[in-house]
Amino acid sequence: MKVVVLGAGRVGGAIAIDLAKHAEFDVRVADRDPRLLERLEVRHGIAGGRVDFSARGSTARAVAGADFVVSAVPGFLGYRTLQTVLEARKRVVDIAFFPEDPLTLDSLAKANGVTALVDCGVAPGMSNLLVGRESARLDRTTRVRIYVGGLPTVRVLPYEYKAGFSPIDVIEEYTRPSRVVEAGDLRVKPALSDVELVEVEGIGTLEAFVTDGLRTLLGTIPCSDMAEKTLRYPGHAERIRLLRDSGFLDTQPIDVNGTSVRPVDMAAALLFPLWEMRDGDEDMTVMRIVVDGEERGRAVRVTYTLADRFDRATGTSSMARTTGYTAAMAVRMLAKDLFHETGIVPPEFVGRNEDCVRFLLAGLAERGIAYHRTEVPSES
Repeated sequence: MKVVVLGAGRVGGAIAIDLAKHAEFDVRVADRDPRLLERLEVRHGIAGGRVDFSARGSTARAVAGADFVVSAVPGFLGYRTLQTVLEARKRVVDIAFFPEDPLTLDSLAKANGVTALVDCGVAPGMSNLLVGRESARLDRTTRVRIYVGGLPTVRVLPYEYKAGFSPIDVIEEYTRPSRVVEAGDLRVKPALSDVELVEVEGIGTLEAFVTDGLRTLLGTIPCSDMAEKTLRYPGHAERIRLLRDSGFLDTQPIDVNGTSVRPVDMAAALLFPLWEMRDGDEDMTVMRIVVDGEERGRAVRVTYTLADRFDRATGTSSMARTTGYTAAMAVRMLAKDLFHETGIVPPEFVGRNEDCVRFLLAGLAERGIAYHRTEVPSES
């Protein structure tokens, strides 16, 4: 079966490499950066083509002949790319995490009879899937908390951060208003707010702050109290808020000595070299999912934990592993015809299918990515 991976960066490359290890898939990658394409071809024998996804007709040509498509393009290109793939009638696994609502493309996907698994990474992704699994099992879901973050193993001031995915998407995460559910109402808060300290075994104290990570869960999971919080080393949120509140992350151009400049472009040019993961840098991915609810008249709390680290044997970052291998396993799930629904399918819908959940968790465990589940009585 032919798979085209759109985007050959750190995560897209990990997806292509994982799928290409098995003879059932003929994998091809597409990207605008020839250096990324050359690296995959020289090191892993994966063929690729240079594609500018912003150019009219380029995406449609890139996916022609594919049985499956994986979209790993930057978020600002994600919605239009997914729309084009659906118009081409291709089954797709999407990890672009674009700001638009993917469910607005549901009628197009269904009309063309294709399955589009969206937000199919680690978070959003496995976080949604596991919340969906528990919500389907419980009689009532009363509270959901998702804590997740990618962190450098070595802390270097001032930001103590390295971007495991596109840095421009990180800035978007820090500036996009964050939607949460409180007392049954949808509320919008500034990103980087509601900071709390979280103790993580084997790592220590981290800080957590709200970001707009619930996405489709806001409309698919009946629950009166939901939030997602990003994890960073303590002090990170305050530093980013200082930049944001001072205007350095604004998108409206300003005049600088007669030159029109977007502050965010200048900030990106300065921050990206500091945040870029370089050879030798190692990272980890930490996630804690807490679902409170009622089952047969008793209050229960289910917790999933993940603590994944850089793979020294393959040189694969943890964020690429946890995000990319989830998407790769989702392609295998579709190829094995384990999931049949057409339309836009967020991971929480897959979570309702226990066979699919077991398949994905088993595949991730084989790759050293283990989600640990505990259940205890709850006082809520």
